[in-house]
Amino acid sequence: MSTRSGVNSQAFAYNEEAGVADLLSTGRAPRARLRELLSAGAPLMAPGAYDALSARLIEQAGFDAVYMTGFGTTASLIGRPDVGLLSGAEMVDNARRIVSAVDVPVIADADTGYGNALNVVRTVQLYEQAGVAGIQLEDQVMPKKCGHMSGKLLIGADEMVGKIRAAVSARQDPDLVVIARTDAVAVDGLDAAIERARAFADAGADLLFVEAPTSEDDIARVAKELSGVAPLVFNWAEGGRTPPLSLERIAELGFALVIYPIGTLLAATAGIRSLLATLKAEGTPVSALDAVPTFGQFTDLIGLPEIQSLEQRFTGS
Repeated sequence: MSTRSGVNSQAFAYNEEAGVADLLSTGRAPRARLRELLSAGAPLMAPGAYDALSARLIEQAGFDAVYMTGFGTTASLIGRPDVGLLSGAEMVDNARRIVSAVDVPVIADADTGYGNALNVVRTVQLYEQAGVAGIQLEDQVMPKKCGHMSGKLLIGADEMVGKIRAAVSARQDPDLVVIARTDAVAVDGLDAAIERARAFADAGADLLFVEAPTSEDDIARVAKELSGVAPLVFNWAEGGRTPPLSLERIAELGFALVIYPIGTLLAATAGIRSLLATLKAEGTPVSALDAVPTFGQFTDLIGLPEIQSLEQRFTGS
């Protein structure tokens, strides 16, 4: 479990012998760590981060991995729903900021790869350069939709197999985890989703993600039929179409990774709305301040003491 608090130790690592700051992190250590965590035998919990601050809070809460949510990224960057409005470059930029804010592995939503198999090659290269430990690719038609919305369309299974093969070939670091997601449950049914997942594993996917099964029986069937094919992802989508199973049940079924994509976003929204309602009604936020961090507490949690220490060390001020 991460015990880090304060400034990113990678970003501010200092090489005493060379006398220079090492600001270039390859991301290899977090990738190897992610693979270790996924093979540990218990489900790895990865709450969703939509920006660098939410990622830091996830790490400080003691979680061992962060999931960069496309839903939350879209909402936070442009205030719109997750219907394929963001470009790959915007998603990669957000991933880079999140990676730079934490030391734990970051798994990033890469949507459809933003085009065909050739686009997937570049998408993988850019995400890898950003330092993520894993990426998720899905088999929807562009522009995609959130996996728990209606009206999704799929590309052909063969085309998605080609995308997965391209992603596996494109990675420079073999530890980069490639997650293959299928949205076929809502479009063609559970049988088709399981068949696609098997094909994606054959193409080299490291983890399989069958999105939005709608009953515990269906979840159990996914787990049973794909057991031994590849490790599995469970999407604990807050308010989504999949039943909210307990972590114990998810572990019993053998899932390797559990993502909680939008809980932090919903909590932040509720907190902001509450404070603004108080401000609107009373003219000041005073009566709401007991529920939020103080100025000093907040600057501490975003690393001001460490920054001040570096400032003293390098400038004497």
